[in-house]
Amino acid sequence: MTEALHRIGSIARRALVVELRIYESIGRAIARRPAIPAGATGFRYHQPVQTILIVFIVLSAVEIPIIDLIVHPWPAVRIFFLVLGIWGLTWMIGLLCGFFTRPHAVGPDGILVREGLEVSIALPWDDIASVARVRVVDEPKSPRLTLDAGRSLLSLRMQDETNVEIELERPLRVALPGRHPKGGAHDIEVVRLWVDDPDGFLSAVRVCIP
Repeated sequence: MTEALHRIGSIARRALVVELRIYESIGRAIARRPAIPAGATGFRYHQPVQTILIVFIVLSAVEIPIIDLIVHPWPAVRIFFLVLGIWGLTWMIGLLCGFFTRPHAVGPDGILVREGLEVSIALPWDDIASVARVRVVDEPKSPRLTLDAGRSLLSLRMQDETNVEIELERPLRVALPGRHPKGGAHDIEVVRLWVDDPDGFLSAVRVCIP
């Protein structure tokens, strides 16, 4: 019973954090203030999913007046679906804005690796052994955490692909939301990620690395 309550509480906290970041992302997009550390350069990673997200946003927007027309004779039902539709549309817009305003970042302190609204992993330069352009296409629905040549590997894919590999000097403990009932702490040695501009990303690494 206690474990079940803990799991429910964890899910509720995650949902609240994501909901708040949806609105934060919209606000940052409107203000044109992406969440990038001082002195760092941001690199986006949304290109493989941008078209899909835009299609969903358009469909969500079209769906609102259609459903409203269907349930128009029933005010209570109409209000319910109207609120639900507007919330869903706002959520999709916020998710797209999150990709714009929460990019990967390369700066004086190291590399900040991100994914969506939850994942944000700081990799200090002292912990980084190498950064290389390595394109990998994984099987659909492959686990993010795997072993590669005996090394613990974290893959932050976009459409099953990554194109940059960061090898660490030593295992680094990171927290991944939803991966473990006690916080999702894992030791990783390699991080693979997708960057829309890998050449620019590696150029920034060469400039910033001590």
